[in-house]
Amino acid sequence: MYEPIRTKSVHTTAGAAPDFPHRSREEELDIQLAGRLAALLAVTEELRAQEPSAELDEAAGRLTEQVARLRWGSPPPGRDRQLTEDAPPARTTESAHGPEPRCAALHRRAHALAGRALVVAASRADTAAAILAAERMDAHTAALAGPREPVTSG
Repeated sequence: MYEPIRTKSVHTTAGAAPDFPHRSREEELDIQLAGRLAALLAVTEELRAQEPSAELDEAAGRLTEQVARLRWGSPPPGRDRQLTEDAPPARTTESAHGPEPRCAALHRRAHALAGRALVVAASRADTAAAILAAERMDAHTAALAGPREPVTSG
């Protein structure tokens, strides 16, 4: 009535060692967070090329430190904040509409990436990365809002 199973089961039993390496949840979250922060760093580098500022330089340095910490445990020899200061931006393309709409699009993209990084950092319980991601979200929100006129009473 039933044909016997001729192949090995794809499911392992509780005591058997798996045939392939597995990563822990923490390792997976580290990889995911490093990827999100690296993507945010790439957009930050693009923004630095469009509108250089000391604030973006500082953000790029801090992002580099966090990515290095997550990928290598600590900055590898010869890699520090100078990595982003001397490197050219990851991508530089000018839109047909000029630099201003391009900057707004980059700020929106950076805000979204920072939000994703914040979610992963929170689930990983990484306070330093979560604070950095939240600060970047605030900075990009402020950049999108533009300059505000002071409120005067009366």
